[in-house]
Amino acid sequence: MAAERNSTSIRVLIADDHEITRIGVRRLLSVAPDIEIVAEATNGQEAIDLTRQNKPDVVLLDVLMPNVSGIDAAQRLKAELPQVSVIMLSSSEDEKQIERAMYAGADGYLSKEVGSKELAEAVRNVTLGERVFSRSILALLEGKAAEAKDSEPPISLTKREEEIVALVAKGLTSQDIAKKLFISPRTVETHRARIMDKLGVNNAAGLVRFALLHSTYFNARTNDES
Repeated sequence: MAAERNSTSIRVLIADDHEITRIGVRRLLSVAPDIEIVAEATNGQEAIDLTRQNKPDVVLLDVLMPNVSGIDAAQRLKAELPQVSVIMLSSSEDEKQIERAMYAGADGYLSKEVGSKELAEAVRNVTLGERVFSRSILALLEGKAAEAKDSEPPISLTKREEEIVALVAKGLTSQDIAKKLFISPRTVETHRARIMDKLGVNNAAGLVRFALLHSTYFNARTNDES
């Protein structure tokens, strides 16, 4: 039985079909006094069932698992329990898998090579509404954005919308963006909704992926006009 933790602990569920990986993740998070492991699952269906039972704040999902894959589990969890943050864990840095995970509604994507500090920070930050990526995954996404820097996005945005997309790509929350642009959080949410409508996406993950993919373009545009 886990040691008793502070009532403000972040409750985490770990899902991976490899026991050695679960032990490793548990060990990495054990040094964080504000994080509590409440359950462990060995496949996607078990992760869904245990999330329903234990109501964790964060679910760490291996991308490739038997029975129900991590990405399919993420999609079902976000549809049923949108308040639960879902972070994907993967041993491979595959762009298509990252894209599928983000469209499934995942709140983050981490390489299994992350260290204790980076993993704990990701768990904390995702509970604050941020999208989290390990440094290696972010470098991959930014590399793809750099490749596309000379091509315009497939939609037309206003100057304010371009500013917001650039800040979304940097991982800022709506509250952070509001403070930076001196507008209300509600106004930011309105702009985000309009951008998502133009993109034809119905969740924040689609907006984040678009922002990351075109971050170089929008950063250059906003810097040129500042």
